[in-house]
Amino acid sequence: MSARIVSIGTAVPVTRVPQDRAREIFAGQPGVDRLTQRLIHAAFDASAIEHRHTVLTEFGDDPSAHAMLPAGRARFADDDGRMLRPTTGSRNDFYIAAAPELNARAARAALADAEVEASAVTHVVTVSCTGFFAPGPDYRLVRDLGLAPSVERYHLGFIGCAAAMPALRLAARICAAQPGAVVLVVCLELCTLHIRPSSDPQQIVAASVFADGAAAAVVTDDALTGRPGGLALDRFSTVLTSEGETDMVWTIGDHGFEMILTAEVPRIVGREIRGAVDSFLSGEAMPDAWAVHPGGRSVLDRVEAGLELAPSALDASREVLRDYGNMSSATILFILRRMLHDDAIADGARVGALAFGPGLTVESGMFVKTASPATGAPARPVEAVVGA
Repeated sequence: MSARIVSIGTAVPVTRVPQDRAREIFAGQPGVDRLTQRLIHAAFDASAIEHRHTVLTEFGDDPSAHAMLPAGRARFADDDGRMLRPTTGSRNDFYIAAAPELNARAARAALADAEVEASAVTHVVTVSCTGFFAPGPDYRLVRDLGLAPSVERYHLGFIGCAAAMPALRLAARICAAQPGAVVLVVCLELCTLHIRPSSDPQQIVAASVFADGAAAAVVTDDALTGRPGGLALDRFSTVLTSEGETDMVWTIGDHGFEMILTAEVPRIVGREIRGAVDSFLSGEAMPDAWAVHPGGRSVLDRVEAGLELAPSALDASREVLRDYGNMSSATILFILRRMLHDDAIADGARVGALAFGPGLTVESGMFVKTASPATGAPARPVEAVVGA
């Protein structure tokens, strides 16, 4: 029996920022000239995002947020709302403090939805590209969830937005090598920790789309573990495009991690997507449904055009982008969770997943939806909303 995603749980910080408020925060910074203001308005307004979540409570609606900041935590805005420039070390300290709680909430939600006890977990795979520490997120999950100390742990770091796909592929490989394994895959990104005021168009585009969130999946090949049904992991593929190495880049600077995200990225995706998908399908028919990582609205538009999809084909991806923004590696799991619990996607439907990362890399996966025989459809999802 192939491995399956039994359940997916998600968690987001409690601070939810409307996109128009985020736009005004960036456009209202001291020294922003008219050209930069126009760039900010154009990028934020074209994003197709309505809300995003952040661990940075000072950008929420609560005027007393500054007074409630934990002692010693770096400030990202002053009392007048002007954005500050904490050092990379200060930002990473905040990541160390905030990441484990969000990771654990997403994992607990996934285990509860799967009806799997924490004691059943045999392997942990964690994913993140927005912070570093050791012992890391994998270690903390073992401690925070009370997992067995013998649980095998793997961490995939700094792979970017596409990293959930290699993590699921690794889970499938583990299950194939060790039948009966129960793998907990957890992706967490705190992208907003790396925001900064900037007139650079690429930084403005990045600031207009990235957000914070975590998602976890329970994966096993054991039909008797957890509730029946889920998403069977059929196969995966990786393709490096012929260009784009310098168009999507994630590096470490003195005042946070720095994203290069040029206007060429959607165009490269549009040019390369048909060839990447044709190679992945190897002559098979197109999937019945699509889960596509929303790097941005224009990326989804290019995928839709390049694959000649119906306008409704990427609705789940567009809805997650609208409601949460781009949470880097966690985002594709948010989309798959919606599809897992979408009754309109029938038992046996083939779900094609696509995610894009630095390189430019196209990660593809094929999943087959299997419904619970008891109810005809999987149970409703669990989502946790937590603060910093």
